[in-house]
Amino acid sequence: MLASLEHRVLKFLCRICFPFTRFAIFVVYFWFGVLKLVGLSPAEALVKQLWSQTIPFIPFHGFEIFFGLYEMAIGIIFLLPGKERIALYLLIPHMIMTFGPLVLLPDFTWKSFMVPSLSGSYILKNLTIIALAIAIAANAGGFQKQKA
Repeated sequence: MLASLEHRVLKFLCRICFPFTRFAIFVVYFWFGVLKLVGLSPAEALVKQLWSQTIPFIPFHGFEIFFGLYEMAIGIIFLLPGKERIALYLLIPHMIMTFGPLVLLPDFTWKSFMVPSLSGSYILKNLTIIALAIAIAANAGGFQKQKA
């Protein structure tokens, strides 16, 4: 009986795994993008610091709007089955930029060696998004089905 229940639960989890993963990435990206658009992002100080170190020749307000819209687009595209590659290609430069402060702004992102600040923790959690994106890409590519 317990094995049957476990089997049903696992079958249910397999059915919802990728739709839920897509939805979770959508929520994070869309929400954070909206917060940037309305000037309420908790990461604004970090984004402003990174901007000033990398592309100060672009007006910050315009960059912040572009970055917010870019994040929202990534989120929306992850919801669209068959468009995973587009979302993943958009995700790559976003993640490079997102991880930039760990190297470019060490005083902002690290308390001491290998001890992240709150901002550093905020950045490191993106490894989870990368792992979920890899899982979506592998599933969308049909590699799992072809191997079996």
